Amino acid sequence: MLSETMLVATASLLFSIFFLHLISFLSLLAAVSAASTAGEGGEFSLAVNYLLACGRTSSVSVDGGRIFLPDSSSSSTVSLSFPRLSSYSISTPQHFHPTPLYRSARIFRRPSSYSFPLPSSSSSSSSYSPSPLVLRLHFLPLSNGSFSFSISVSGLPLLSYFTPSCCSTNVLEFLLPISPPSPLLLSFTPSSPSSLAFVNAIELLSSPSSILPFHDTAPASPVLQLLYRVNVGGPAITPANDTLWRSWTPDSSFLVTPSVANAVSFPGWINYPKGGATPLDAPKPVYSTAQVLNLEQSSGSNSFVSSSPINSNLTWVFPIPSSNHGYFVRMHFCDIVSPVLNQLFFDVYINKYSVSTDLDLSFQGGFNLASPYYIDHFVGSNVSGHIQVDVGPSKRSLPERANAILNGLEIYRINGAAIFHPNFRKKELLAVVFIGFFLGTSFFLFVLVVLIVLACQKWRSQRLSCPIDSSAQCSPLPVFSGNSYSRIIEMATPRAVAFSTSNLSLKIPLSEILLATNYFQEQFQIGSGGFGKVYKGILRDGTPIAVKRGARGSQQGLQEFRAEVELLTKIRHRHLVSLIGYCTEQSEMILAYEFMGKGPLRSHLYGANHNPPLSWKQRLHVCIGSARGLHYLHTCSCQPIIHRDVKSTNILIDEKYIAKVADFGLSRMGPHLNQTHVSTCVKGSFGYLDPEYFKTQQLTEKSDVYSFGVVMLEVLCARPVIDQSLPWEQINLAEWSVHCLNKGNLDRIVDPCLKGKVDSMSLKKFGETAERCLAQYGVDRPAMGDVLWNLEYVLQIHESKHCQQSLSQQC
Repeated sequence: MLSETMLVATASLLFSIFFLHLISFLSLLAAVSAASTAGEGGEFSLAVNYLLACGRTSSVSVDGGRIFLPDSSSSSTVSLSFPRLSSYSISTPQHFHPTPLYRSARIFRRPSSYSFPLPSSSSSSSSYSPSPLVLRLHFLPLSNGSFSFSISVSGLPLLSYFTPSCCSTNVLEFLLPISPPSPLLLSFTPSSPSSLAFVNAIELLSSPSSILPFHDTAPASPVLQLLYRVNVGGPAITPANDTLWRSWTPDSSFLVTPSVANAVSFPGWINYPKGGATPLDAPKPVYSTAQVLNLEQSSGSNSFVSSSPINSNLTWVFPIPSSNHGYFVRMHFCDIVSPVLNQLFFDVYINKYSVSTDLDLSFQGGFNLASPYYIDHFVGSNVSGHIQVDVGPSKRSLPERANAILNGLEIYRINGAAIFHPNFRKKELLAVVFIGFFLGTSFFLFVLVVLIVLACQKWRSQRLSCPIDSSAQCSPLPVFSGNSYSRIIEMATPRAVAFSTSNLSLKIPLSEILLATNYFQEQFQIGSGGFGKVYKGILRDGTPIAVKRGARGSQQGLQEFRAEVELLTKIRHRHLVSLIGYCTEQSEMILAYEFMGKGPLRSHLYGANHNPPLSWKQRLHVCIGSARGLHYLHTCSCQPIIHRDVKSTNILIDEKYIAKVADFGLSRMGPHLNQTHVSTCVKGSFGYLDPEYFKTQQLTEKSDVYSFGVVMLEVLCARPVIDQSLPWEQINLAEWSVHCLNKGNLDRIVDPCLKGKVDSMSLKKFGETAERCLAQYGVDRPAMGDVLWNLEYVLQIHESKHCQQSLSQQC
């Protein structure tokens, strides 16, 4: 005992040290990450916004109201550095080009640079935090000079031996993943002494980190050069209509088979999800248009015939220049075609390799239609000279709903790593060292605490361990220790939303459930209850199933769903209904069981089902089978499982009249061998509820015995447990039956269909067993094993009398 006390005291001391250590670590972490989280958590601000009209002497206004300042303006903070007489400007008349931006240029004979001051992240007067930069360079040769040059940013090469097209404008866009040291130097270097370099306009802008796939990585993230930015299914988008002044081109010149594509547009609102895609990633016009599979093809002048596109794909091919570092592809999706959720499933491929299988935009969009979502994908060095993008229907799609969609596409070439200088982010590196130290020491203390706590638990478990008979035959149900019991209770708390189970093989896709039940049509409904509705379904292999669909948003239903799956994935018995699978997709709570063709026991006893009455032998077999199932629950491990909702509707009968216990939503673990009961909230069904459990809230397996006793009376009397149409003393079946049994008037309550067909000895023993089950106190009730033995004895009496009668008739 002294050793255990010392262990506990040591654990408490170490835990206190660990807790104080953790507080210090979290404080440091918050201080280090304050700047970065402020930048990502708040609204995006255009901290860097340089617009230069090169070679001009006056400012230029372009579409969208943006003002480009002349690069020679004395009021500009940008400076131009070049050798003496190595740079000059040139202008052309208005008819040369409709956009003033391309009617002037700055021409360089020698290496020259623009210097762009950047905000300082360490300045106390600035809330600026380093963010990616967008660099756009505009080119249109204004003369017939020999233009060939290289471009670099702060020593990082962007292009080499670049020769702009002489017949059209050239806009080169680069994404710089981090802010280089201030000032940023944009350099132009002619390729040879006889070559010239030039530029018409320069844009240098801040951008949100979400536009880059590498924004969470180290400073050596690559620079990206834009190759294509495509508005799939829609028109061209000019910079004035884009949130970050980007240009989007139509996809018509890249679409391989236009006949299988159908351009669609959506006039409604785009539901940008919280924490997902934003208008800065792509503007509304991109997500409001798309290409989808052409589901209808003309077969005449005025008739349309539906064609199955299940083997069709939408395909785009993009020629690309070579790259030693690969390419980055971003695909934009938004379900603007589905009338309801959970109908669109499709596959995505790049260069005929799968990128995403069974893509479900309803799930990715937070269960909202018209909710944007994008996928980032890296493509390695490509020797074929093109990138092929395909979208096509998923195998999960039903034939009549097969479709695929793509809204937008961006392709970048990776130009290499951006390492501007070795002293970049010294403070961040120092913070990493401190964080590493705190994490290491915290982990060491945490391991010590865990080891000591485990030692204490082992000390206690050696004294409280449950003896198990190794010769006892038991199903695959493991022994439920105290930790397992605590885990199940913890999962049942209202705050536990996520569901998990070790038996993932039992998961069934929602599309299979929908197909099996024909989308939960009412004609397939076979029952309903507190949890939800029950449907009959047929799987693709012809297996009949019973599908129980929980009511959406029900916290009580969620708890019952978890409890039932946790239990049925661990146990298996001939007289317990088997779980075939479950489905949790799209907030559904669906359970699929083996189909019991004869339905619940109650429907064979009374009601409007018009089933033929069961014989006495059939009723005994049903009671024996359900008793075996309950006895298995109570005895298969040292910690019993208590059903808590035993009633005639939860005993199901198959085509061979084999009874099985069902509906384990209220089941829970019973007391250990060193405990007498489990204290819990009262749950069950009115008329079957154990009065002792109702008064004391102390649950034992004897509560199931009481409920089963009520079921036995239902079998005997073939009437509801509560019948308001009867005189008040007969309303409650249990009370009225016990009264008649005490008076010796058993014949008054027996089902009229059984009168004259049941041996009196068999009937008497059956009534005595039911009466013992209904004792007011659990200690006076028999165990379920005794009930089972008595019922089998009743069956022997009945069969022996039947044999005697048969022999006497033969004689």
